Formats: sequence, structure tokens, C-alpha cells
Amino acid sequence: MQIVVIGAGYAGTYAANRLAKKTDAEVTVVNPRGHFVERPRLHQTLSGTGRDVTPLTSMMRKGVTVRVGAVDKIGDGVVTLDDGDSLGFDHAVLAVGSSVTPMPGTVAVGTWEGAEQGRARLAALGPGAWVTVVGGGPTGLETASEVAAARPDLRVRLIGARIGEAFGPQVRRRVLAALAGLKVEVVEDTLTAAGDGFVRVGSGRELESGLTLWAIVSGTSDLAARSGFTVNEEGRIAVDDYLRSVDDPRIFAAGDCADVPGARFACQTAIPQGARAADNLIRLIEGRPLRPHEFRYLGICISLGRKDALLQITHADDSPARTFFAKGPAVLAKETALRGIKVGVRMGVGM
Repeated sequence: MQIVVIGAGYAGTYAANRLAKKTDAEVTVVNPRGHFVERPRLHQTLSGTGRDVTPLTSMMRKGVTVRVGAVDKIGDGVVTLDDGDSLGFDHAVLAVGSSVTPMPGTVAVGTWEGAEQGRARLAALGPGAWVTVVGGGPTGLETASEVAAARPDLRVRLIGARIGEAFGPQVRRRVLAALAGLKVEVVEDTLTAAGDGFVRVGSGRELESGLTLWAIVSGTSDLAARSGFTVNEEGRIAVDDYLRSVDDPRIFAAGDCADVPGARFACQTAIPQGARAADNLIRLIEGRPLRPHEFRYLGICISLGRKDALLQITHADDSPARTFFAKGPAVLAKETALRGIKVGVRMGVGM
């Protein structure tokens, strides 16, 4: 039996390892890069405070074949690669993740290629240069604070319609205080243009910027759409309660590319979906009833440099609760979680 997993982020890598552990199928993973990227650490890569890549072969269990390449189309039991080669499958898992479409004149933070480009350009900036980070969500907050902490000789600005909107009032005040402590200038406005040495915001102001970083995740790959599958307005593939394609029962989807109600872009989303997709595929192979995907978020955790962090506990509907943790306990919680997640993904266990 041939199983092809398309994408080797958190969901795809977990699913592939789970399938290799629990079936005798030949599992092949197709990914554009030959390494596993820890996306929650991309702001560290950009800032030069850490690295986020591991050889993909070292992340896979014995028996998983890694094929480096991009998928052009998913057809009737066949995956066509952009080099013209093809892979047949009995079952497939689509886990291509989310995408970033940066405004012209900016560098994307949410991709490995963008983080590497940003790192090189950041290193080339001299003292006093302005770095503008665009996006008031967790990625923007982490990027602005990491750059400010790592390069205190630079001037850092964060632009977003509303900074820290995902957090409760008390935690949001704490976020803004942390940014102020790092001397990050906060501009609550929208970016309308970016160019060589400047950015322009909705109010009409033009601001100096030696490097502008785009920290907004806004969509997903168009692979499902161009392969003829039903997708939502964001391009996410339509799935049933079991994470199975509504168009082809041989195909499961997991992570940011799957249209699951209430799901947000996060590895906290991807890993449980990767586990459920793999387990339901195993059940399908074994002729057992499938189980619906059920999940609730526990919180949002962001780093604010290497010495500070915030962990916002959330309600079952992902709205912020009053409880939160800061500084040392939150730093420890985030680092422990990221390390544990990586081990669990590599082994295909823990969910």
C-alpha cells in the first residue's frame, strides 16, 4: 500500500511518522525543502538568536521515504511533481500548511526563505537604522521584541491595526509595557506602501525604514484549488468531521490547509489534526469506524525576547481567560513546549 504525505511541517511530519509506526504501508513524504522548519522559531532565525531547521531525514521514522520536490497537482490516485515525475498512491495526506503574501517592498517573516533573507539584511544594518515590523498578532509581537532585544543599537517599530488584539485587556497591557521596555515604537495603523527606505501608513504618514518585515500569515497554498478540490475563500480544502476530503475519501487533510471550523493558523492546530488524520486513515485501512476530530485550544504563548514571554490561557472557544503567566514561568513553558513538540512530531506520539 502506498501513502503519500504532501508537506512536512508539523502536521505532515507527525502524520507520516504515525503512519509509519502503525501500518506496513510504504510512506513517502514530499516537501519542497530537505529540512524540517520550526516555524515558531523563525523570529529567532531572523534575529540571529537561534536556528529553526533540522534535516528532514532525521525527523522521520525508519521506513519513511523523503522526496524533495514541489507538488504540481493531485490527481486520481497520483501526485504529479513540478519536475514532471509522479507518485501513485492508495491514500494521501495533504498538509501543505499556510502561506505568506508580503506587500511589495517587505520581507516575509513567516517562511524559512524570508527569515533567512531578513537575517542577512538585518545583519547589514548599521546602528540607528529603523526596522519596521508589520502585523499586530503573535508573529509580529515576537519578531519586533526579538529584534529589539537582540539588536538594541537599532530602532524598531511595530505597525498593526490593533496590537495584541488576541489577548485579554490585562495581558495586552502587559504586552505593550514589554514593547515599551524594549523601546519598540508602536503604531496602530495600517500599512499602505513600502519602498526603499520608507513605509507609508493609512493616516498618510511616511516613516523611515531600512528594513520592513511582513509578519502576517494570510492564506494557504493553492494546490488543493488547482487540483480541483472544493476549497473555502482562503483556499483551504473542504473536509468532513473526520478530516477527509469531501471530494475524495482516499485523501485526508491536516493543519493550516484544512478547512476546519474555528481553527487558527498555529502548530497547536496542526499537530492534533495530523494525529487525527493519521489515526483515521489507519482506521480506514483496518475497516474500523472513523472518529471525528475534536479539539480545544489551551492558550496563546509568545516570547518577548529571550528573557520574557506571556502565556495567555484561553476558554474552550479560544477567547482569552483572565489567567496568564509571564516572565520566567512563561519562558520555561514555551521553550519546554517547543522542545517536547519536536520530539513528539519526530516519534509520531503524544497526541
